[in-house]
Amino acid sequence: MCAGVIGAMACWFSTTAIGPDLARVWQLSPAQAGWLTNAVQIGFVLGALASSAVNLPDILPMTRLITASALLAAAANAAVLLQPDFGGLLLARLVTGVALAGVYPPALKLMATWFVTGRGLAMGLLVGALTLGSAMPHLLRALGGELDWRIVVAGTSIGALSSAAIFGRAVAEGPHGFARATFDPRQTLRVLGDPPLRLATVGYLGHMWELYAMWAWFLTFALAAGQAGSLPVNASVLTFLAIASGVFGCALGGWLSDRIGRCWTTTGMMAVSGICAALIGLSWGGPGWLLALIAVVWGISIIGDSAQFSAAVTELSDRHLVGTALTLQLALGFALTVLAIWMMPHVATMLGGWRWAFLALVPGPAVGAWAMLRLRGLPQAAGLAGGRR
Repeated sequence: MCAGVIGAMACWFSTTAIGPDLARVWQLSPAQAGWLTNAVQIGFVLGALASSAVNLPDILPMTRLITASALLAAAANAAVLLQPDFGGLLLARLVTGVALAGVYPPALKLMATWFVTGRGLAMGLLVGALTLGSAMPHLLRALGGELDWRIVVAGTSIGALSSAAIFGRAVAEGPHGFARATFDPRQTLRVLGDPPLRLATVGYLGHMWELYAMWAWFLTFALAAGQAGSLPVNASVLTFLAIASGVFGCALGGWLSDRIGRCWTTTGMMAVSGICAALIGLSWGGPGWLLALIAVVWGISIIGDSAQFSAAVTELSDRHLVGTALTLQLALGFALTVLAIWMMPHVATMLGGWRWAFLALVPGPAVGAWAMLRLRGLPQAAGLAGGRR
């Protein structure tokens, strides 16, 4: 299951990793290049909201939904190879995001059907797979050196095809399945009206304010930092390491969450990631190893809590609405990333460069940590991680 998620999610940042190449081929401005990432975010939000509105993850067999979505992601991602105009390029990225909304949220629910005990670690490993998949285009770009950018696009599309094969042939629903729902848009309002779920969602929103803006713009930050001082590796490799290190964070976060509780784990991870966002500018122009160290610690902590918000939703929501609740939480979170990703280059311009731009992300984990501590004080939090809040 994790291997399938890696393959599909490699499509997410396929154009971000080759942004300089695409900017040259299409003669894109920095703002237009930023929209290549944001188009995927918007597509994911639209796909997740539509899926949530019709309760699709709670109606259709999850493996069929994921398989079809992975095939669509492969085709939409490969459309970049046709070199359409900028409008066509944005459309291809938008459809890629819509397709990935049919992979990630149902995969979270599917993983939850296999575990009751140890669910936090299991879902942490799944988000670790998402993290590694998101980092893969940067690795392909780094290994490719001066090779054509089309290799990155083709490689990530092949990854999505392999994902469809895995979910279509090798994955099944586990023994702890959730009851199926019937179509009723009012069920989405029921999810939003539940106080514990609202706090878990606010925590997730704080986390998401920081996460994808860092992932989307760290390569640009690293390129600028490399001009100000030496880096231990090239910018693409450092970006891969910063994102891929999150795999270890996801495993650590899952292990901790099942032992000390969802709320304590998410609060701690957000505290560390917020500190890294505040401090990484201090390493600018200094020893390259220091910037790399902060980047890796940030990469570990910024994603280490992600799966635990989803695990909390599976434990707090009505069992008939788990898929809808998960998809809605993800849709709201990814909608917020659109604003954060759009904002970052403008912040960098206002500050005269990228050195202190990531300070704008610090309020996200601060608010998220507050929400999770509030959730921990509610009686319903006793249902989290077998009573470990």
